Amino acid sequence: MAENERTVVTAERVVRAPAEVIFELIADPARQPEWDGNDNLAQAEPGQRVRAVGEVFTVTLTKGTPRPNRVVAFEEGRVIAWRPAPTGEPEPGHEWRWELQPTADGTLVRHVYDWTHLTDAKRFERARSTTSENLAASIERLAALAEAQA
Repeated sequence: MAENERTVVTAERVVRAPAEVIFELIADPARQPEWDGNDNLAQAEPGQRVRAVGEVFTVTLTKGTPRPNRVVAFEEGRVIAWRPAPTGEPEPGHEWRWELQPTADGTLVRHVYDWTHLTDAKRFERARSTTSENLAASIERLAALAEAQA
């Protein structure tokens, strides 16, 4: 990793839907493939709705690989973050985070990809290719789903 490399990527926008509706789409892994702007998630089994730090949910990637994700931050309706790791391997150190803040016009949705602590050099290229535009694509898809429900 280059010394001055940007390792925290963010995107945000106001979504015209209540935070509770948006959060439910994020906290239920079975819904995540619907809004994944990286087109990396194929499916997740129902019944894994996240409710606390320390829980692990598993999604299947588009390549067919199951990917466990350990929840590292959780505040119902406001914050959720997880660190993925290949099955049976230590976490390589990257994190996906969502922050929701109610506003007068809906909910400010902030999506963060942080690979500051990524230790697996084989993953650096993929981490570098995750841009604000990728994160914004996830927010856009999430917004369309949430606004249709609201």
